Amino acid sequence: MLVSWNSTNQCNMFCDHCYRDAGAKLDDELNTDQAKKMIREIQAAGFKIMIFSGGESIMRPDIFELGSYATATGLRAVLGTNGTLITPDIAAGLKTAGFKAAGVSLDSLDAGKNDQFRKFDKAHDLAIQGMINLKNAGVPFQIHTTVMDWNVRELEEITDFAIEIGAMAHHVFFLVPTGRAVNIEDEALRKMEYERTITRLMKKQTEIEIEIKPTCAPQFMRIAQQKNMPMRFSRGCLAGISYCIISPKGNVQPCAYLDIALGNVKEKPFDEIWRDSQMFKELRTMAYEGKCGYCDYIDSCGGCRARAYYYTQGNYMAQDDWCLYQPRGENK
Repeated sequence: MLVSWNSTNQCNMFCDHCYRDAGAKLDDELNTDQAKKMIREIQAAGFKIMIFSGGESIMRPDIFELGSYATATGLRAVLGTNGTLITPDIAAGLKTAGFKAAGVSLDSLDAGKNDQFRKFDKAHDLAIQGMINLKNAGVPFQIHTTVMDWNVRELEEITDFAIEIGAMAHHVFFLVPTGRAVNIEDEALRKMEYERTITRLMKKQTEIEIEIKPTCAPQFMRIAQQKNMPMRFSRGCLAGISYCIISPKGNVQPCAYLDIALGNVKEKPFDEIWRDSQMFKELRTMAYEGKCGYCDYIDSCGGCRARAYYYTQGNYMAQDDWCLYQPRGENK
């Protein structure tokens, strides 16, 4: 079980695809004491991994203190970052605080394309230097790439670069239109390209030792099973089942792309929200509609609930229309 906390809305970038519409710090973000209370409640709810993301998590002044606190409670603290602020001292501080790993964003090996997408000069070079600093400090890291129509052809090259620089994994994020990403929805991959891209990534996985994980593309589980590939993952879409996200203000929602507040940790303990929310309960039934509801891969895939919500304008239990698979029970 893992939870992601957008620890601040503050960010030094203004990325085209940001689901949080990050930039400026919000007035009512959780303070240190509120964050520590939430961390205790996350541990009480049975979670094992806590991701500190943003905005840009490094811009939160108490990030080391909170990472250390999470580690002391027994949580595995990991960092989500654009990497540009990871100096040698910051990397050493993360190591000392007990952070077990970091995910660093890199969307293209072409510095110009990467920087344009991130709206930040030298984002490419600084992110790579951040990875080097993490490696030197002994903090394992992985590369995060958001796949778009303009970078889809270089995904395997980015994976090769991840191996070269010493990353432990390459996680490829598929766009779900929310936040600023609604403005670039036309650049998202469509059904045939989506299926081909996941298949390419799974083929690449058979050729290398580091982990490749398509994210917000739960159909990778079906494709991996069809290819008889061993996987350490048990399920594609985790939203509300073994994963959720918490906003800088403390709102709990099923995933980053399902922007539906189910309660606020300032007003109600996180473990109670996780246990009692009606939406969480409904998601856990896996009583999906359409072909997702009778798919033979329902237990391992589950379809993307956020994508279903976006394209039906409100039904998160609908079928995931980006999936091309036709279940055997379709005509029953």
